[in-house]
Amino acid sequence: MLSKILLGFLLIAFLVEATFASNFYQDFNIKWGDGRGKIFNNGKLLTLSLDKASGSGFQSKSQYLFGKIDMQIKLVPGNSAGTVTTYYLSSLGDAHDEIDFEFLGNLSGDPYIVHTNIYTLGKGNREQQFYLWFDPTKDFHTYSILWNPLSIIYYVDGTPIREFKNLESKGIPFPSSQAMSIYSSLWDADNWATRGGLVKTDWAKAPFTASYSNFNIQACVWTSSSGSSCSSKNPSSNQSWLKQSLDSTGQARIRWVQKHYMIYNYCTDTKRFPQGLPPECPLE
Repeated sequence: MLSKILLGFLLIAFLVEATFASNFYQDFNIKWGDGRGKIFNNGKLLTLSLDKASGSGFQSKSQYLFGKIDMQIKLVPGNSAGTVTTYYLSSLGDAHDEIDFEFLGNLSGDPYIVHTNIYTLGKGNREQQFYLWFDPTKDFHTYSILWNPLSIIYYVDGTPIREFKNLESKGIPFPSSQAMSIYSSLWDADNWATRGGLVKTDWAKAPFTASYSNFNIQACVWTSSSGSSCSSKNPSSNQSWLKQSLDSTGQARIRWVQKHYMIYNYCTDTKRFPQGLPPECPLE
């Protein structure tokens, strides 16, 4: 009897792990880098590396149409000037949609810049940039994207830093019809990444390495044959994220982040848009 009880507990433990634990072997393919991307610890840890010859990157095996995505990342430590670590969603084609996190490296002791951007129908130019309130190279931190029919919200360790609302009713495009894959890459961009390209990559410090763990996703999986897994024909037991939005506390947290840590906002760049700010800016 005891052995049956133990067996039952082990079975439950296995099912919980299989359902909830991230596994990079299961969810992603390393797409480029000639061995510079590696998976360890039975699929629980992934690393990307960059040297003078090449960077590396990975891509999700599935495509999604709306989702809530969490990824823990430990960024390149030390002198990371010239390097860019990306983590983003994107569809394919010239008229693609895209939701970007980009982490711009810097000299030792200087803060990373978190660069965000949103593309709709192939058009971006919606950049907001932030410093972080911690050292992102010392430990793993959680970077999240909530993408649902209401808005796109960027989170850092559960704190919202940016929201892009769905304003299609006012004629402003929103990513709502193109399925997207999840991508990440580590590459050299010393022509622009650090202080506009003034600080170059120090290849004596290579290889540069970024680490990933604890990927978690609640999402509508898209297939060309059956469409979205969140359709009325395929109801999910937990789709609360599809209607999630920021409450007053979340709005206050965004204002706090943007007051203290935002360093660029396209919606205030009148020199860049002399004919008038983009139409979503007064409304966003």
